[in-house]
Amino acid sequence: MASLSSAISNPGHILSPNALAHDVKPKKICYSQCHAFFLPPHRSPICRMGFVSGLERKMTLKSRIFASVTVDTPVNTSPEKVQLPKGDTWSVHKFGGTCMGSSERIKNVAKIVLSDDSERKFIVVSAMSKVTDMIYDLIYKAQSRDDSYLSALDAVLEKHRSTAFDLLDGDELGSFLAQLNHDISNLKAMLRAIYIAGHATESFTDFVVGHGELWSAQMLSCVVRKNGVDCNWMDTREVLIVNPTSSNQVDPDFKESEERLEIWYSKNPSKTIVATGFIASTPKNIPTTLKRDGSDFSAAIMGALFRARQVTIWTDVDGVYSADPRKVSEAVILKTLSYQEAWEMSYFGANVLHPRTIIPVMRYDIPIIIRNVFNLAVPGTKICRSTEDEDGQGLESFVKGFATIDNLALVNVEGTGMAGVPGTASTIFSAVKDVGANVIMISQASSEHSVCFAVPEKEVNAVSELLKSRFREALNAGRLSQVQVIPNCSILAAVGQKMASTPGVSATLFNALAKANINVRAIAQGCSEYNITVVVKREDCIRALRAVHSRFYLSRTTIAMGIIGPGLIGGTLLDQLRDQTATLKEEFNIDLRVMGITGSRTMLLSEAGIDLSRWKELQKEKGVVADMEKFVQHIHGNHFIPNTVLVDCTADSSIASHYYDWLRKGIHVVTPNKKANSGPLDQYLKLRALQRQSYTHYFYEATVGAGLPIINTLQGLLETGDKILRIEGIFSGTLSYIFNNFIGRRTFSEVVAEAKQAGYTEPDPRDDLSGTDVCRKVIILARESGLKLELSDIPVESLVPEPLKDSASAEEFMQKLPQFDHDLAKKRQIAEDAGQVLRYVGVVDMVNQEGAVKLQTYKNDHPFAQLSGADNIIAFTTTRYKDQPLIVRGPGAGAEVTAGGVFSDILRLASYLGAPS
Repeated sequence: MASLSSAISNPGHILSPNALAHDVKPKKICYSQCHAFFLPPHRSPICRMGFVSGLERKMTLKSRIFASVTVDTPVNTSPEKVQLPKGDTWSVHKFGGTCMGSSERIKNVAKIVLSDDSERKFIVVSAMSKVTDMIYDLIYKAQSRDDSYLSALDAVLEKHRSTAFDLLDGDELGSFLAQLNHDISNLKAMLRAIYIAGHATESFTDFVVGHGELWSAQMLSCVVRKNGVDCNWMDTREVLIVNPTSSNQVDPDFKESEERLEIWYSKNPSKTIVATGFIASTPKNIPTTLKRDGSDFSAAIMGALFRARQVTIWTDVDGVYSADPRKVSEAVILKTLSYQEAWEMSYFGANVLHPRTIIPVMRYDIPIIIRNVFNLAVPGTKICRSTEDEDGQGLESFVKGFATIDNLALVNVEGTGMAGVPGTASTIFSAVKDVGANVIMISQASSEHSVCFAVPEKEVNAVSELLKSRFREALNAGRLSQVQVIPNCSILAAVGQKMASTPGVSATLFNALAKANINVRAIAQGCSEYNITVVVKREDCIRALRAVHSRFYLSRTTIAMGIIGPGLIGGTLLDQLRDQTATLKEEFNIDLRVMGITGSRTMLLSEAGIDLSRWKELQKEKGVVADMEKFVQHIHGNHFIPNTVLVDCTADSSIASHYYDWLRKGIHVVTPNKKANSGPLDQYLKLRALQRQSYTHYFYEATVGAGLPIINTLQGLLETGDKILRIEGIFSGTLSYIFNNFIGRRTFSEVVAEAKQAGYTEPDPRDDLSGTDVCRKVIILARESGLKLELSDIPVESLVPEPLKDSASAEEFMQKLPQFDHDLAKKRQIAEDAGQVLRYVGVVDMVNQEGAVKLQTYKNDHPFAQLSGADNIIAFTTTRYKDQPLIVRGPGAGAEVTAGGVFSDILRLASYLGAPS
């Protein structure tokens, strides 16, 4: 058995079936003598691994078994050497496994090749979809001595045989099938050897796994020829020479490859060449692969060798996205990227190209085009030297894209003993190298007090233990304070070539993160400024990505909204949003999206935004059982918009009790609901403290004056240093209407009935007449002004007669109210006799630190006596406005104005989040 192991380990050995059966010592051929091993006589010399049957063939150079003999490439017998033309006449195309996944797709690839009007075309192909994985699986099964490798090999054969029958006919079909069967027979012998030996070397595996490319290249070349175009196929192992490196990569030998290309072309001249991707050879002619993204790399290398006009990478996406579209559904296709931008984005995990793919083409300024083989109408993304002025001058032209890396951990080494001590960083990263960990990012404070770096989470324990061992003496002596591991991290990188020359990009990035309530754990930026890298908590990563992408790529302010309570006010707000949303987006760059609407029983959710022209229909058709927790989670967490606002249009204290938790989670709150600001004082103070400490906003203008700017005016006075002396006003539109019309010989009950009929009162007028609503407004203004009062501290003069407070229904109350008309009629008469009017007012007395709600008389020339309809009026007496109070007057009741006040707060929020003023 030792001989079999030796053979698998050494590609210079040749095993016959007899050797496999009887463990006969194999014959050995030196590399210097194996120029025709596994190679058709008309091909350039290259050494191959394989098995020769001792019973069927003699060991002569002319009768060696070779892999994928070309039966269709004409042999150039001309003694005159054909010169290889280079330059813009060549166009290079690369088609991946998905593009070559079936006979129909291969026909489509052939159409694309034929439609290219370039003078010369070089096409690089991958194996058919899943074939490379299937062959790796064959090898694994053979190594594991799993007999199912034989049936798996049959599946590989059948996949290519059935595809060939669909694509080819006549001699082309016969020749390909003969070669395919020949290759499968050889592979069967090789896998048998692996099965017996129990292992396979990397070079042996590379040789076996490269067959998928050989077969797909031959099939495509046959299809192209079938359409009347002269076409040769190239086994790139004869041309492409690479040197394996220690980092599981390979470096192309351009000089040797160029010489071999010229030799190959002199023997096989053609204006259309189909070549194998992924596979190459070492300088010793041992088959190898180009490792990860090898076919892209092949195309880039060949593009450089031909000095091609461009290299087109055909794939199944429309181009390079500004962010992962699986995480950011509104990611956009980038028209252009510079080589450096593509390089940076691919390093940070973006599905662009492997960084090394870009290196060969950069040398000759050859552009790479990423295009979708299934969507030819889209021009794709162009990667080239410079992208100057090609994408406009918005911020998005400075930051091209965002990428993330997950499952990382930060390692922080810190201590005062590190400062100024040479070799500390060397010791740290030497330990990381010894563990074999990959350092993704490094950040060091200029004080040299600490160094932190990010590594894959699966490697962090080994790194931490070795660092603690290496620095044990320094840790024990106190020169180092700790080696700290911070798990559950992700990296977010912003990439853009113009970032270096554009002030404010970093500020915009960090501002977007702050406003999305994202905490940054570490920062790194190279002096080239091609990327800014931040480390965030893993659970914050997608939200951070959406936040920065939204800031740079969507409307300047995009806000996800959840509407709670689609009743009279909420429904009116939805109608106002419907009518104004398009204008806001077009003219003011504000993008408001209602992602959910919930009532007490039913909620409607949407991933992209609810069509507000049909929200009532949709709620009936697609509404689900209301669940506040699920509703909030959907609005805040299940879409790409980082800014979230919940709009509470109810008067429910249980909804108001959630505000603190919502704000703590980074959810903005807008509401006309008075319950939170007029509830228990300790809860109010806790809510306001949180609001002041965070970047999360809580707006409640409509709680006092509906659409009137009462809260905003008060805050403006206080913030500019004015001192409030007294706030006095008619705060109830309902009671304003009642007392404006309680004149002449009209009775109080008659006016109340009229107000109820007109829709000014609550369904039960006692809710208005009790003065509780006015009291809540007074306590809100008192607290806003700095008074720490409870609702119970405000004396309220109720207009509900004491005997009627316990009436069983609103109807009974209205029926009995006329019995008490004489009390208010008497007060009115006294006021009229004194040249005054009755008004129901709320008062905040800052001088005496108190508040009150009462029925008050005012002279006929007083502003409060001049009201009409349901207008509200509020007078601010301050040190600046002492002799002549500042008065705010206007409609203070009704769904339209209240909804308008809420809408105004939403737009104020948008302004705070960065919308143009």
